[in-house]
Amino acid sequence: MKKRYAITGGGTGGHLTIARALKREIISRGDEVVFIGSSNGQDPFWFQNEEGCSEKIFLNSSGVTGKGSFKGLKSMANLTKLAIGLNPLFNKYKFDAVISVGGYSSAPASILAILRRIPLFVHEQNAEMGKFNKLLKPFAKEFFSSYSKDSPVRDYPIADIFFKNRRIRKNISKIIFLGGSQGARFINDFAIKVAPHLKELQIEIIHQTGKADYERVRNAYREINIEVELIDFHPELSRFISVADLAIGRSGASTLWELSANGLPAFFIPYPLANNHQWHNAKFISDLNLGWVYPQSEVQPHDLYAILNDNLEKKSSELMAMISPDGAKKIIDHIERSL
Repeated sequence: MKKRYAITGGGTGGHLTIARALKREIISRGDEVVFIGSSNGQDPFWFQNEEGCSEKIFLNSSGVTGKGSFKGLKSMANLTKLAIGLNPLFNKYKFDAVISVGGYSSAPASILAILRRIPLFVHEQNAEMGKFNKLLKPFAKEFFSSYSKDSPVRDYPIADIFFKNRRIRKNISKIIFLGGSQGARFINDFAIKVAPHLKELQIEIIHQTGKADYERVRNAYREINIEVELIDFHPELSRFISVADLAIGRSGASTLWELSANGLPAFFIPYPLANNHQWHNAKFISDLNLGWVYPQSEVQPHDLYAILNDNLEKKSSELMAMISPDGAKKIIDHIERSL
């Protein structure tokens, strides 16, 4: 019998990547999905034209945390109102389960699932649990986290290509700097600063700048007369990752697990304004001695230079052992067995 799921959550690409992966796995089984997100944040950009959903609902929801007591209470009242307003949709589809991927977008549908005693499943992308997910966890039928030994599935849903072109790294002859799709100016500037020394060591550079910062970075390399493989953003970024021996960049959850799946050790410089999530993600890897993490306010070129002669074989092979393919399939398999 066809199952009906509501997938809810979003706000940022990290949440929405998981929502899309789980949605596609459900659709591939012939089951039905309704996506419930927010009209704020990135949800419409990711899901407005996404095929396969029976419906896509974008509510006028917003975050509660960090707003002060009055605005926080007003936002909470709005979320409760939005949850009650979803009753006709829940009556129409009679969902077998609600799957939350976190973020303020997930609040109304998750609240209603709890009130209506519909099985609620939660996926946490980060090592440090989000505040709303902390509230949801006691009510969830299952709670998935790639960082927790208690999670029924620890494999993070990422694209198969990162597994297909994985390899064990040993020595560092090529470094990729990951500036992100929008461009991380600090990462870009750090790359330019260390490029002369890397050239002396005959270490090649791949640099993904982000579209907004591409021209500035290209001109900076021209001024110091250094040739690099420069890209703004590429839909097949995995191809560039697969030929690198070390990555330098931020530590969003998807990036962290894509690099791990590919066996690519990383020198992480977490984004300092991401509610500290990126710091905890990178520290999870660093604590296992499988990578390096430095605060943006403290990192210096010599921190990178100190590791350039390291043998990466142990780190690379153990990173690959942390994650297996078919994370989305395993999560939905587990959910189906739980219903």
